[in-house]
Amino acid sequence: METLLYLMPIALLLGGLGLAAFVWALRSGQYEDLDGAAERVLIDD
Repeated sequence: METLLYLMPIALLLGGLGLAAFVWALRSGQYEDLDGAAERVLIDD
């Protein structure tokens, strides 16, 4: 039971960090053009 006192805050902290990283990626435009990179591979300059 004592280990839950240590593991629960650590799990919540890691989950919060993951959520913050996802929100940052959304706001910085990481998911704006999903097809662009795939199509750029096929274009021969």
